[in-house]
Amino acid sequence: MQSSKSPLFPSGIPSFDALLGGGIPERQALIVTGTPGCGKTVLCSQVAFEAAARGIPVVMATVTSEPHDKLMGALSGFSFFKPELLGEKLFVISAYSALKRGPKEARDLLLQTVRERGAGLLFIDGLRSIRDLWLDEARLREFLYELGIGLSAVNCVGMFTTEYPLERLMALPEATTVDGIVSLSVMSHGSRRVRRVEVVKLRGRNHLVGEHTMLINETGVEFVPRLEATPLDFRDEPPTLARKGFGLPELDGLMFGGLPELSTTMLAGSMGIGKTLLAAHFAAEGARKGEKSLYMSFFDSPAMLMARAKRVGLDVASLLGGGMLMLEHLTPTEVEADVLVRDLLRKVETLGVKRLVLDGLYDLELSILDPMRRRTFLASLALRLRMRGVTSVFTREVPKIVGTELDFSDAPVAILGENLLLLRYVELHGQMHRILSVLKMRDSKYTPDLREFQINDTGVKVLPPLRSAAGLLTGQARPIGSTIGGSHE
Repeated sequence: MQSSKSPLFPSGIPSFDALLGGGIPERQALIVTGTPGCGKTVLCSQVAFEAAARGIPVVMATVTSEPHDKLMGALSGFSFFKPELLGEKLFVISAYSALKRGPKEARDLLLQTVRERGAGLLFIDGLRSIRDLWLDEARLREFLYELGIGLSAVNCVGMFTTEYPLERLMALPEATTVDGIVSLSVMSHGSRRVRRVEVVKLRGRNHLVGEHTMLINETGVEFVPRLEATPLDFRDEPPTLARKGFGLPELDGLMFGGLPELSTTMLAGSMGIGKTLLAAHFAAEGARKGEKSLYMSFFDSPAMLMARAKRVGLDVASLLGGGMLMLEHLTPTEVEADVLVRDLLRKVETLGVKRLVLDGLYDLELSILDPMRRRTFLASLALRLRMRGVTSVFTREVPKIVGTELDFSDAPVAILGENLLLLRYVELHGQMHRILSVLKMRDSKYTPDLREFQINDTGVKVLPPLRSAAGLLTGQARPIGSTIGGSHE
């Protein structure tokens, strides 16, 4: 087996190299397979143009009678397309006539051109057309085998496309002849179409396994590895004793100063109960203490959040001007979780964020299209935030406003989150009251009291411990003869 430290041919696409374990092993040949329209030609052409831009001669061979200018026209809309490279470092030839004569003639034409140009990459677009032309398994197998030997002898990487679903390709001789297989696919998910990539085979490389997100935009092809599959520089360090407060003395007192530093907290509650305002207090308190705080919301725009905070006496506008507090709105577009979190982690690292609020965890969960991934994805996100020195708070809506059931089975972060704060409405004597409780704080001291809290023009106020009713967490309280909401019973 080739050493994992063998020389690599950079694809010029960093995210593709990440999937491949660093790049394409030199002297190897890869097939990029997938049904029409999945992006095979764009990917291989981008690798070809990126190599040519680095000064590496490239031979691009078409295998149909289609004119070259049609292919170049289709690629011209991408930023990687540099027409000045054509004929200088990137040489486009047609192998159609040689293929019609036979495997030997086609192989000789391709290898001769590679040698004459000193090419480091040969891209053949359309192996299936060769199969359809010859209708002979033995000829195709011999052609690929001898072409691979010839390319290896001159230290040239081969990239070939073919139009087969992965399952079909794996039953064909091409699958065993080449060194690597990359599968591209387009799948339906409800009314959406999503792109996926999988490195199925790569000799001698420890590549990322499984399916990952694929994007095509004006720059070309980009891949976003699954968050939980991406290597992490894990550091096994003991927890700190520092606390991160909300700036609300009564609430912080329940947690002996606040949330444990570097922890992950779920702030769960009914619709309209005050999750956003409490989370805003957490972010604002961090900014006041000189910690860069990022508040990202699926619901409120920055202007809307500032207006809501101002109504309860929380001035966030002044903190924004100092650069310690940042408000961002995640618009409800069809962005997949891996893309969203990749951008979030980049922003956290670039800005030096120490406190993060993600307002609307349920929307993030829904963007993880495979429900089986949600627990591991969110666990991986929490770990990566901790490794970056971030204390994070996620808000999540509890479906029922009042009721006897408290069911977090559909919330993966309820198990993964180290801390759980529950906000709940309770009904007593025909009036609704807001109740909060610290249900869980992993390896940390806290007071499990049930507290009523109020939100009005003067701010958020957490009231003294409740001794007035039973069944408060169920949302259906029963009076036992003390006070709640300031009225004597």
